[in-house]
Amino acid sequence: MPRAVRQAMPLARDVVEHIAVQHGVCIRPVALRRIDTRTGKSEIVDVPCGATQEAVCPPCAKRNRQLRMTQCSEGWYLETEPAMTPDEPNEHQRHLVELRADMQTWRDAAEAAGGPTEDLDGAIADLDHEINAAGMRGNVLGRSASKRNRSTRRRQDAPDLPKRKMAATTLGRTFTAPDGKVYRPSMFITLTLPSYGRVTNGVPVDPDGYDYARAARDALHFSKLVDRFVQNLRRVAGYDVQYFATVEPQRRLAPHLHMAIRGTLPRAEIKQIAAATYHQVWWPAIARVVFDGDHLPIWDEQAGYLDPDTGEVLPTWDQALDQLDADDQAEPLHVIRFGTQIDIQGVLAGSKDADQCIRYLSKYLTKSIGDTLDPANPAQAEHAARLAEALRYEPCSPACPNWLRYGIQPKNAHAGMRPGGCKGKAHKPEHLGYPGRRVLVSRKWSNKTLTEHKQDRRTWVLEALGLDQDQATDPHRYTWQPVSSADPGLAPLALRLLRSVAERQRWRNAMERLKAQAEGRPVQDPSDPGGIGKAA
Repeated sequence: MPRAVRQAMPLARDVVEHIAVQHGVCIRPVALRRIDTRTGKSEIVDVPCGATQEAVCPPCAKRNRQLRMTQCSEGWYLETEPAMTPDEPNEHQRHLVELRADMQTWRDAAEAAGGPTEDLDGAIADLDHEINAAGMRGNVLGRSASKRNRSTRRRQDAPDLPKRKMAATTLGRTFTAPDGKVYRPSMFITLTLPSYGRVTNGVPVDPDGYDYARAARDALHFSKLVDRFVQNLRRVAGYDVQYFATVEPQRRLAPHLHMAIRGTLPRAEIKQIAAATYHQVWWPAIARVVFDGDHLPIWDEQAGYLDPDTGEVLPTWDQALDQLDADDQAEPLHVIRFGTQIDIQGVLAGSKDADQCIRYLSKYLTKSIGDTLDPANPAQAEHAARLAEALRYEPCSPACPNWLRYGIQPKNAHAGMRPGGCKGKAHKPEHLGYPGRRVLVSRKWSNKTLTEHKQDRRTWVLEALGLDQDQATDPHRYTWQPVSSADPGLAPLALRLLRSVAERQRWRNAMERLKAQAEGRPVQDPSDPGGIGKAA
């Protein structure tokens, strides 16, 4: 066979992966050993990797997108208040908390007497763990760490906002038509960041005049600005506004927000809220570079990072913040605001517009933020490179190693830190400076977590197929252990994919038969004994 003809033939291993993708089988499964606590049976099973990006695993990314669409739909169409009232504590829980009070009293008495408290501290830690295991959330002491408080006085350059009395609801207003039909409209809002310079086809017209420093800082702190917008939105609306939002990059590579809101407000108020929303970053100033190149601080195990010239200990993160608090003339490191481009749409639940908005919200969830780069546009690649360079030495968090460049020890400093070497999400080119979550969902949106939505879907499939639901109803029946790649019982990946494809085909055929029975169509059984074939 000629070499060219042979090279044109598809690889059998690639075809296996292609077929697995077609059947919705995870192509990067995680092998785990499942042990049945009732029977003691042990077996190796493949668990989906749960990837959210198509480049990693298309079937898992598609499932996650569908789950997000379900979560968005259920919350947007909610007509009853979500149940969020905690249950009354039972006798066992009361007993544990009373015992915790006694333990704390004994510990305080031992400390006051100058005696050892190590044993009591260990017992208290074990009791706190037992309290959580008994079905109680949080810690009995609540917030134990001190929190820095800053003035909440609004900036003089920000307009004031109206404030309404809060109502105990999350649903928003309803409107009754003359025919008696009740409507509960919602909103779909798009918010953008301000301009950093004129842009054409996603590329700055004047790269030298484009404000990359401001663009980098806005991307780093965009999630905080969204939090401030939600706070202001709830104050003006007068009720606990719930939302489902996604963060996506624009062609100019700046993040922008798409937000579905349950309930409605006047468009003028939405624009007023966006114009009055800002976030101040109260971090130490970074205008002066103290250490650069090979002239970097030296690590000392006892003291932390030292000045290489004087041997003085660099100020810690807390000390730098204390100096900032003591300066009455101090200014925030950065102030971030929304731009003037705002899109506001009214949406009715169950309408075509609502379905279109849900699809639009989840459109890019299977892609990385960096996937918006056009490979056929080298100018945009240069634009992304300049943005990455602006982010290189920009501190992304209190623990960022870049603080050493400006003479400050990062929070929780340790050996090996180097300016420009931060491994944080914001400094990776594929994230374009945005370190936050892509999907933002308020707690009372659908009153379910993504895991609960996944469990609902699984329960429905098991009921339809008539399979055992013990695992779905009893999460403690099985214990799980990692499986080493050298485990003799672990089959090759290709063989596991083939088995999963065959199992998926059987499930699909069973669902087709159930669908045919429900529609009253004739059912044709598969001809093969394994149940692999096409049903009518």
